[in-house]
Amino acid sequence: MPTYRDNPYGAFNFLVSLGSGPGGNQGDGSLGTIIGGFSDVSGLGMEVKYSEYRNGNEKVNLARKIPNTHTVDDITLKRGLVGSDDLFQWLKSVRDGTADPRNVTITLLDEARNAVATFTLRNAQPKKWSGPTLAAKGGGEVAMEELHLVHEGIEYK
Repeated sequence: MPTYRDNPYGAFNFLVSLGSGPGGNQGDGSLGTIIGGFSDVSGLGMEVKYSEYRNGNEKVNLARKIPNTHTVDDITLKRGLVGSDDLFQWLKSVRDGTADPRNVTITLLDEARNAVATFTLRNAQPKKWSGPTLAAKGGGEVAMEELHLVHEGIEYK
């Protein structure tokens, strides 16, 4: 459950758990074999779709809004290239026909590193992996990789 306080939390302390999938803890959100340490998480969002409906005998000339399906946004995870191909291998196994949905948990931490909010993505699966942009010009840029996830629902606690 989110912890209330007067000042908003910083967006710089968080943990990402990608679960372990079919061979381990059945995607229960435990640490599994995926190494965390992500620098960015984006795309946490949900939208409810509405249909317009109006009876022919309505006294007001205005359509009502009736909620129906909802959509969730794709999630993007970014991390520095750490010498592990775990994210790429997850996507590759799905590409090769092995369904591997996982419950992904993103936990926001306060300044003392206590959990204050949890976002759980149900049945998340990899959609796209992007490797680093490499440039020989030198400099202090970090080689980054991205993993885009699709999922079937989000819980916020």
